[in-house]
Amino acid sequence: MKTHYQILIIGGGTGGIMTAAQFLKKDKNLDIGVIEPSNTHYYQPAWTLVGAGTYDFDKTARPMSKVMPKGVAWIKDYTTGFDPENNSVSTKSSGNLTYDYLVVSPGLVMDTSLIEGLQEALDKGVVCSNYMDPKHTWEVIKNFKGGNAVFTQPTTPIKCGGAPQKTAYLAADYFKKKGLLNKTNVVFATPGSVIFGVKPIRETLMKVIHRYGIHFKPFYAPFKIDADKQIIYFKYTAPADKRSEIANGNMLLEKKVKDDIIEMPFDMLHLAPPQTAPKFIKESILANEQGWLDVDQYSLQHVKYKNIFGIGDVTSAPTAKTGAAIRKQVPVVVDNISLLMRQKEATNTSYNGYSSCPLVTGYGKMVLGEFDYNNNFTPDPKLKQLLIFDSSKEHWRLWILKKYMLPYLYWNKMMKGKNV
Repeated sequence: MKTHYQILIIGGGTGGIMTAAQFLKKDKNLDIGVIEPSNTHYYQPAWTLVGAGTYDFDKTARPMSKVMPKGVAWIKDYTTGFDPENNSVSTKSSGNLTYDYLVVSPGLVMDTSLIEGLQEALDKGVVCSNYMDPKHTWEVIKNFKGGNAVFTQPTTPIKCGGAPQKTAYLAADYFKKKGLLNKTNVVFATPGSVIFGVKPIRETLMKVIHRYGIHFKPFYAPFKIDADKQIIYFKYTAPADKRSEIANGNMLLEKKVKDDIIEMPFDMLHLAPPQTAPKFIKESILANEQGWLDVDQYSLQHVKYKNIFGIGDVTSAPTAKTGAAIRKQVPVVVDNISLLMRQKEATNTSYNGYSSCPLVTGYGKMVLGEFDYNNNFTPDPKLKQLLIFDSSKEHWRLWILKKYMLPYLYWNKMMKGKNV
C-alpha cells in the first residue's frame, strides 16, 4: 500500500474536497491523498431548512465516492495523530502516512458532555437539534402546541453561529401560520452580548425579533438540562453595566435559583450542542492553548510547521466557522502550497476573515450577513451584482439563493474546484 503523498489532506468535507479539486484543476498529475472515514458527504447548510420542513433531508447527502475528485487517493480511515518533525500522520488502520505538504480540514466534533444532561435530553421527545437530527427538529416543531419554545446555543464556537437563531425565526413563523404564536413564548437565549456582531445585520434582526415577539436573552450560557422536568439551566454572565433584573415567575416562569443561575421551563427546546476540534487535533503539537489548529489568520499556514496549512472550522482563525469562509480560504492555501512547491515563500496573506451567514428570518425571507475579521459588512461583489439590492435587509430573492442557488453552486462548482 502507498504510504507517501505529495499533498495529504485530512478531511473529506467542504474544505478537503474543494482543496483537492482545485489542486487537480491546476495540475492533474499531482499526487494527492485524502483521509476521510465517512461514506457520505452532507451539505449541512440546508439542515436549517430540513428542520423547518422545507427541504428534503435526502437531497443534502451524496455518496463520498461521488464527490471525491477523480485522480485523488481516498484513504478511508481515521487520523489519530501527527509527527510533524517527520512529515508524518498516524491513522487508525493504515499505519503512518508521510507527506510533502499537509492540509488539515477535519471539521468539528459535537461534545454533548459539556452541557450536563444534554446527551440524555436529546433522546427525549421535545429536545432537538438541527446539528444532530434536523428531521427530528421538524417533528418537534410540528407537534408543538404552545408554551415556552426555547432556542439556545453553547459557549463554545459552533458551525455557522447564526444557525440557532434561524431555527427560532422559522419556528416562530410556523407557529404564526398555525395560529399558535399568541400562546407561545419564543425565547432566544445566547451566551453572546448581541444578536449579531455586524451592525446593519443586527439592526434588521432586532426588527425580526420584535415582529415575532421573541424574548431575546443575551448573556445566557446554558450548562444543564433536566429533560424529565423539562427545565434548562443558564448561567447569567452579563457584566455589571449590562445586567437586567431577572423577575421570578415572569411570563416565561423563569426562576433565579441562586446568584447568576437561572432555570427556565420549556415545552420544546432546540439547541446547538457544544463543539470542539477533534481530539487528535486538540491534544496535538499543532494546536494552540485553546485546542485549535494554530495557523496564521491571513495565510492559513501553521505558525511553526511551514508545510502544514489549515482550512475551515478547526483552525484558530478568529472568524465564523462557515462554508463561505472555506470558499475564500481554499484558494489562498492552494496558492501558498503552489508557491512552496516552486521553492518560494508562502506569501499569499489575502484571507481577510471573510465569512457569511445566510440568516433565514421566515419562510420566503432571508438576510445575508457577510463580514470580515473586523466585523465590517462586506457584501461579495459578484453576489451584489447578481442581487442588485441591499442584502442586509430581508428579501425573498435571498431565500431563493439559500434554498436553490447555493446548493447548486455547492455541488456543481465548489465541489468541482471551480472558483465561485
